[in-house]
Amino acid sequence: MNLPDVSALPMQGLLVLDLTQIYNGPYATYLIALAGATVLKVEPPGGEPLRRRGVVGGAGLPFAMLNGCKESLQIDLKSEDGKQALRALAKKADVLVENFAPGVMDKLGLGDASLREANPRLIYASSSGFGRNGPYSQYPAMDLTVQAMSGAMHVTGFPDRPPVKCGPAIADFFAGIHLYGAIATALYERERTGIARRLEVSMQDAIYASLSSNLGMHWFTKGESTLARTGNRHGGLAESPYNVYPTADGWIALICVGDAHWQRLTQVMERPDLSADARLQTLKLRVEHMDLVDEVIGAWTVTMETQALFEKLIAAAVPAAPVRNLEEVMNDRNMHARGALARIEHPDYGSIVVQRSPMQYDGVEQRPLEPSHRLGVDTRRVLETFTDLPAETIGRLASKA
Repeated sequence: MNLPDVSALPMQGLLVLDLTQIYNGPYATYLIALAGATVLKVEPPGGEPLRRRGVVGGAGLPFAMLNGCKESLQIDLKSEDGKQALRALAKKADVLVENFAPGVMDKLGLGDASLREANPRLIYASSSGFGRNGPYSQYPAMDLTVQAMSGAMHVTGFPDRPPVKCGPAIADFFAGIHLYGAIATALYERERTGIARRLEVSMQDAIYASLSSNLGMHWFTKGESTLARTGNRHGGLAESPYNVYPTADGWIALICVGDAHWQRLTQVMERPDLSADARLQTLKLRVEHMDLVDEVIGAWTVTMETQALFEKLIAAAVPAAPVRNLEEVMNDRNMHARGALARIEHPDYGSIVVQRSPMQYDGVEQRPLEPSHRLGVDTRRVLETFTDLPAETIGRLASKA
């Protein structure tokens, strides 16, 4: 089997079975693949749900973004041949990752206990919306519903309007990042002690810490605050200025963490009166007069174009950034220069921009990007390489791929 040379990457030599779907699990296994592991993407007949979404507009792009550098197998785990194939692969694998609803793999006879009996060194990693134990374990979970249940939606938006979901799929990707971290931790423990554990990450659990600012305000006001949603202001209303302000041709985000930033901002604004204003001398006072602060800054920013204003603020070391659109972000010169983003030719989608891993290792070349594979194209080759299944069994499985 001709695999790319990843000899210098930290997870080189690991074999990972990827049964994941949508965003949560596939992002974790994509990070593992970019760290050098061989990742075998196992999909049901017709492909996983994210692949099938490709019939709707640009909905196929996320699949391509999260499933490059993986081998593609199409295996029906409800069939006896499929179960036999997964068990055979699991005997050789270091990690199995799935994010089905709790209990699905056990019902198939392919749960943790069954697979690890044949391979005690197998790390079995799972992720779900609310975990496999506890009163919510059987709740259907998607990013939207977990945002609602976790409190993220309650604190997003403006105080006089309904709750709003976060634009990005934060529940899915927060869980995916934690899932990667848990797998890396379990691999370290196995290397050190020989113990291979089952592990899980709940999407709901992965969100809570991100509410820190909002929870701080809730605790301080003993739950009496009616300002759960603070718009573009600080979630705990503990910083000022901290907002998104209008410009002559767009918007700019601006924050002053301490008094030094505030003094620099007033100098850029050429407003010594603000620097001397007794109402604005300390962070505590600026927070108390937040409406005044936002009013005077907004009246100033709206007189200038975004880029010129941004350059002026950055030159003065005032934390600020233009609010950019997706086209600008996809072509971000910093991310492309660092290799965090790259443009590749995809056989199905043409020229696309995909992300590499945010984790970079000094002295190690990043793994060359490969487009996501067409469904099942690697089934025969992978089964012949990693299993001792009879040729007729492999032939039946490959013929359906």
